[in-house]
This record gives sequence, C-alpha cells and structure tokens, in this order.
Amino acid sequence: MDNVGTIIVWVAIAVLAIFVITAIARAIIVVQQTQAYLVERLGRYHSTMDAGLHLLVPFIDKVRAKVDLREMVYSFPPQSVITSDNLVVDIDTVIYFQVTNPKAAVYEIANYITGVEQLTTTTLRNIVGTMDLEQTLTSRDQINGQLRGVLDEATGKWGIRVNRVELKSIEPPLSIKDSMEKQMRAERDRRAAILTAEGVKQSAILTAEGEKQSAILRAEGSAQSRILEAEGEARAILQVFDAIHEGDADSKLLSYQYLQMLPEIAKGTNNQMWFVPTEFTGALNAIAAGFGGTEEPEPLERDPERARRAGSRITSALADPRAALEEARRQAEGFSAEAEQAGSGSGKPFDPDAEKGQ
Repeated sequence: MDNVGTIIVWVAIAVLAIFVITAIARAIIVVQQTQAYLVERLGRYHSTMDAGLHLLVPFIDKVRAKVDLREMVYSFPPQSVITSDNLVVDIDTVIYFQVTNPKAAVYEIANYITGVEQLTTTTLRNIVGTMDLEQTLTSRDQINGQLRGVLDEATGKWGIRVNRVELKSIEPPLSIKDSMEKQMRAERDRRAAILTAEGVKQSAILTAEGEKQSAILRAEGSAQSRILEAEGEARAILQVFDAIHEGDADSKLLSYQYLQMLPEIAKGTNNQMWFVPTEFTGALNAIAAGFGGTEEPEPLERDPERARRAGSRITSALADPRAALEEARRQAEGFSAEAEQAGSGSGKPFDPDAEKGQ
C-alpha cells in the first residue's frame, strides 16, 4: 500500500508540474514586428499588444486576433460594369490599404477584406455608370481618384486607410473592340492622306517659287547683260568718234584702215564679185574732208589743250556710259552736218559712192 500511495503522489506531482509549465508557456507571448495582438479577458476586450514580450493571465486572458499592420495589396477579380451607353465592360481593380486601428478592424466588421472588396465593386459601378465607354477608357485617373475618396471615407470607421486604387485593366466587348480598331485604322488612313496632300501642296508651292525666282534671275541677268553690252558699245563708239575727231585722221590712216577691211569684205560668201577703186587717195581725201573738214589740224602732240580735252571726254564717257552714248550720237550728227557743209562748199554734195565710181 505504501508503494501504491507513493506512486500516486509522484504522478500527481508530475501532472501538476506539467500543468504549471504549460500555463507559464501559454502566459508568455512574443509579438512580432508589424503585428498587433488583441487580448480578451473573460470574453471582453482587454488590450492590444504591440511588438515585444508580454505576459497573459493563464486561463483568464486570451488572444482574440492577430492583425498585420503592413500595407496590403489585394487584386480583386474582374467586375462586370455597365456604362451609361449600355455597354458591359470588365474592370480589374487593385487596392492598396493598411490597418491603422487593429481594434476597429476586428470588432467593427467581421471580415474587413471582404468588406473592402464589396465596397469597391459597388462604388465602381456607381462611378462608371455615369460615364460612357469612351470616357471610361480615357478617364482612369478620374475613376481612381473618386474610388479612393469613397473607399477611404467608408473604411475609416473600420480602422483601415486606403492608400491607392488602380484600375488594372478595362476590357470592352469583342464587338466594340473590332469597331474601335476599324475606327482607329480609318483615322490613321485619314491622317496619312492629309499629310500626303500637305506634302504635295508644299512641294508644288516650293516648285512654283523656285521657277519664279529662276525666271526673275534669268530676266535680271539678261537685262544686266544687255545693259553692259550697250554700255560697252557706247564706250567704243564714243572712243572711236573722239579719236577721229580729236586725232584729225589724215588720208593715209583712212587708206590704211580701208586696206585692212578689204580682206573682211572678200570673206563674205555672197560676194561673188567686188571692185577695188583705182584712186584710193581721192576717195579717202573725200572721206577725211567729210569727217574733219578741208583744213588739216595740227597733231595732238603739238596742241596740249586739245589732248587734255580729248582725255577728259574719254574719262567722262567711261564714267557714264549712257551719257557717252548720247554724246556719240551728237558727234555723229555733227560730223554729218560738217560733211554736208564741206560738199556744199565745193559746189556739189559729198557722195562716197561717186568717188568710188571714179
């Protein structure tokens, strides 16, 4: 009997020790970082344990829930939403939220994740129901802002803060997709046709402008060329007349020039027969008399004043070609008048052809 009693005592002591160790183990709680434990004492909320080591009263205190305080990301399945133009679109939503009050998140709503999902669906349908399809596809930021505002206000009493709401995708019906693709293709073709027409128009304008400038430049070049040729001819004529008038060419010089022109006359293809006058002296004297008068003036070397006047006239002619041309014409008319006077003084008019016939 003593042995049996001893065994019973030791068994009772062992059970008591196991019970005490178990109670102590359950009373010691280590809370992880970014977590919060809600403790109930005898069925009522007692406290919220933050990160660290905590002790519970065995069999009296109980951990009601463990709440994660980190920001959570939930992607809800696509929701069918009807737009204002009676088109059904599937919208996939992503929500970023965080628990700020563990007590409210546990005691104010049975399941805050389900509550956020259902609230997102109903709010999204209300917002998109006031928009047509085109506005829905192009107003993502507006929808995100409105949805976040409504969710943040509704979930505030649940101890939840909604940080961001994103529409991950908006899928219209297949028929609408085909119509949109055709519309976009037609719009691209229209823009391409407009750009091509604009290019052709600009090319035609530039070509016309180029031709206009080219014609103007050619006309200006032709006019400038004619002006320069006229100026050159004027200078040459004036110099020749000045040289003849001031130099008082004698019959020998004119005879020499006449002999130099004979080969040029002979080169003509139409000249089958030409005559050489036998008396060059008489004809040349008549020509010299017609240009310079009957009296033979002194050479320029013996008359410095005449040489100075001739040089000044040539210089002025080179300075102003148009004035030189007018001066040459006046000189030619003067020479003709002098020739007529010389012929009238001899009793008969001056006729170079008559002199050649002799």
